[in-house]
Amino acid sequence: MHFISPTCLSGLWLRKLVSCKPLSRFRSLAWAAFDHLYNRAMASPEDVIEPLAESAAAQSLLRRRFSHDCHNLTKDELDGLMSRSEGRPFIVVHRLSEIEDEGIPYFIPDVPVKCRLDNTEKHTRRSRSRMVNVSIGTLYTLHLTHGQFHWTIKRKYKNFQEMHRDLYKHKMMLHLLPIGRFAKDRQQLRNESEEMPSLHGTERARRTSSKVKYLEEYLNCLLENTFCRNDSSMLEFLSISPLSFVSDLGPKGLEGYILKRSGGHRIQGLNCIGHHQICFRWSRRWLVVKDSFLLYMKRDTGSINFVLLFDPEFNMKVGHADTGTKYGVCFDNYTRNLIIKCNSYRQSHWWSYEINRLAETCDFLKLQRFDGFAPPRENTLTKWYVNGSGYFADLADALEQAKEEIFITDWWLSPELFLKRPATNNYWRLDEILKRKAETGVKVCVLLYKEVEMALGINSEHSKRTLMNMHPNIKVMRHPDHMSSVVYLWAHHEKMVAIDQTVAFVGGLDLAFGRWDDSQYHLTDLGLTETTDRVTEGKTRNDVDGNGMADGSKTSEPDKQGEQDPHDLAGNTKLWLGKDYNNFIKRDWVQLDRPFEDNIDRTIPRMPWRDLSAAFHGKAARDVARHFIQRWNFTKIFKIKYKDDFYPYLLPKSHSTADSLPFTVPASMKAKVQVLRSADRWSTGTCESSIHNAYIDTIKKSEHYIYIENQFFISCSDKKTVHNGIGDAIVDRILRAYREKKKYRVYVVVPLLPGFEGDISTGGGNAIQAILHFTYRTMCRGEFSILSRLSELKDQWTEYITLCGLRTHAQLSESPVTELIYVHSKTLIADDRCYIIGSANINDRSMLGNRDSELAVFVEDEERVPSIMGGEEYQAGPLTLALRKECFSVLVGAASDPSINIDDPISDEFFFLVWNETAKKNVNIYDKVFRCLPCNKVRSMQDLKDYSNVACLCETDPKQAKEELKAIRGLLVHFPLKFLCEENLLPPRNTKEGMAPSELWT
Repeated sequence: MHFISPTCLSGLWLRKLVSCKPLSRFRSLAWAAFDHLYNRAMASPEDVIEPLAESAAAQSLLRRRFSHDCHNLTKDELDGLMSRSEGRPFIVVHRLSEIEDEGIPYFIPDVPVKCRLDNTEKHTRRSRSRMVNVSIGTLYTLHLTHGQFHWTIKRKYKNFQEMHRDLYKHKMMLHLLPIGRFAKDRQQLRNESEEMPSLHGTERARRTSSKVKYLEEYLNCLLENTFCRNDSSMLEFLSISPLSFVSDLGPKGLEGYILKRSGGHRIQGLNCIGHHQICFRWSRRWLVVKDSFLLYMKRDTGSINFVLLFDPEFNMKVGHADTGTKYGVCFDNYTRNLIIKCNSYRQSHWWSYEINRLAETCDFLKLQRFDGFAPPRENTLTKWYVNGSGYFADLADALEQAKEEIFITDWWLSPELFLKRPATNNYWRLDEILKRKAETGVKVCVLLYKEVEMALGINSEHSKRTLMNMHPNIKVMRHPDHMSSVVYLWAHHEKMVAIDQTVAFVGGLDLAFGRWDDSQYHLTDLGLTETTDRVTEGKTRNDVDGNGMADGSKTSEPDKQGEQDPHDLAGNTKLWLGKDYNNFIKRDWVQLDRPFEDNIDRTIPRMPWRDLSAAFHGKAARDVARHFIQRWNFTKIFKIKYKDDFYPYLLPKSHSTADSLPFTVPASMKAKVQVLRSADRWSTGTCESSIHNAYIDTIKKSEHYIYIENQFFISCSDKKTVHNGIGDAIVDRILRAYREKKKYRVYVVVPLLPGFEGDISTGGGNAIQAILHFTYRTMCRGEFSILSRLSELKDQWTEYITLCGLRTHAQLSESPVTELIYVHSKTLIADDRCYIIGSANINDRSMLGNRDSELAVFVEDEERVPSIMGGEEYQAGPLTLALRKECFSVLVGAASDPSINIDDPISDEFFFLVWNETAKKNVNIYDKVFRCLPCNKVRSMQDLKDYSNVACLCETDPKQAKEELKAIRGLLVHFPLKFLCEENLLPPRNTKEGMAPSELWT
């Protein structure tokens, strides 16, 4: 190819170059032309450069609803990016291409850059011909300071020469090329009063130690010159990129150009052509190393191509023997074996040394307590929630505070969910909140479980499509692809929201229909009927959402019968609109793409939802965000459709800035918080079962009691069908207390029926029976059950453990109705000093780590308040004590009856006369009034048929039934341990449930 003469640079070719985006692309092409002009003679002017061809990735982007982020930086935003003296804001991470196009300087404006040279050393190499060390020059160590950022680089004298030459050539090019785009740069050059200093000193200066001082003065002089400081050659010389001075990314770290080898991903299905170590290619990339991760990117375009997080498997190897490459460095972690090539032996070892230095303080390089990925974080502001009303309200307020990022992952997400109720407009609807934040520039990243559609009707495709169509700043991924990943049985079950990597919400609540409830556990919507006297009397004390904070929902005036226009919410008095009003045992959710059409007849009582969640801040919140980032980046690598730039790689914020909290959740208190998870190679790219380990450790170390609320109770290992050891730990702890003759209590609260569609009056269906089988196998049936293994205690087991469910009642169409309260919580409380809240059920799916993915937090009180335990003075933790009392007060009716004392959780008076007597009395009343199922009187299918054919009191004498119900106290009922005990509840082999592997149920 020939290049045209300078006089023709303003012709067709130049106009095509000028039209190229980003600006750096033009500069690189123009630089190549000028470099050729600078060194060689010109060729004929008739040659024309062909336009750049569009890439396949760009064509693919055009087919997406939103092909790019198209959020142009306003003048105020540009000023904001340039005016912060302490460092760039984190939002820069999501604006790299725009920053490049706008020509925003990488350095912080008005903040000087200082350089100090020292530690000169001889740079040597081994001669190939004579096999002796030959001195080839001096290596200089440069210590640089820019505001709060400090870094070190090593350079040879020839690097100074190359940088000087490039600066001079760029300066000449700006004078010679008559392009309007460079007018600003030319004006800047004219305003510079000082000429560029000369690099050439005297012969004597080159041979004496004063050369170090001379080079230091030379470089500092250049750095005072705005043009020279911001030139690309100077930035490369100083190892500067757009990510260098982002405060929340921590210390500047190590940067520079390297060659990276393709492949090395440890992901099922990717070790194919183009990804295997035999079939690879080398690419030139800019490598950036921070204090807990490294990445490589295309520096000129601002495109991040890969992020590698530090983890316990992270290590480095240097040299040909370990990398198969001369001057190679290999980085290993759970998900990738990354090999880069350096320019020299010395550079490869320098990179290795600096990366080790940066990573030495990283918490994620070793396994933490419970073999978890994150350590306990002391003095963490945290808050618990019982039920969804307070949780969703605080979450809505926190989402409104988002400035940079919102991360959400759920098993099921309903975009049309109202977070504050009753709703009089759409302002607090989830999709509207996310759209509102996206329009302000916040990046919203959502990870959804991609269900097997034939088996599950949560319609994640509708959720994804709805959110993605709202704004390009909302990105939604679904995972896994069941065929390519060969994952059919397991699910992403975790529920989490992280905001600006500063505040996180974790627990059992999906942002989905049916989850919103308060401590009233309404069976009917507001205005349809009057609630019972019991509920009304307890309202003032029952409406508690977390840490003793009053619920924000208000009683509404009666609503007129009939469906309300979902688009006109003025005057709405309903708490559950459309499919949000549901009883999923009567009928599971269908047609979720029609969210405001009722799913069940409102003459059927809804099924209340009981759940616990937690909010926390600071370093623990960053741990949760890091987990999300790990999953997001893993999914981006795994699925080809997510590989383009529309779905960005996410970067974790440094823990060094985690104590700066722009906002906090009201009524949060300080405690020690550790983030736990269940993760596997298929789900996250790593292996972890720290939730299981924490449960067992907490049970073993508990001294007085444990309280368990969980959606499932499937445990007691037989090493064949059930493997988790939580039930075994409970048995061992009770036996130890019995042998030591010490008082110890175990409270277990689970749903009375599994959450599957089915008619319990005819047996409930195969899915319900399968879960009941494994639940009873854990509690009381078979040699591995808890009660069987407590045979040493004989009838005394009732002094140590109590197994319960929850039920409530109301008036509907002038008739009394009842329904079980669906316990969806995943909570363990121990000794009034610590608790675990998360998404993990007590079963193998959630606990083993190699099945469903889960997330939880272990909270330990660091402060103490006076309390009572076993009749003696006791120092309890304020957070845990308040949580336990909130749970107990609602369950036994103390919220509406102040005479009930719940202060001592292990006293005989409370355990026998309050807890167990309340559960027993409530069971008897409900059986008398409603003939409720499940119950102990029904032990076979014939009993079930006979029992269901007898009319109940609420049908024969509603007035007397109402009188009987007045004696109900709280929500507690004993779990019916003898229900269908004469039947084999395992699904028949000739059914689809029977053909499913047992792992599906356990």
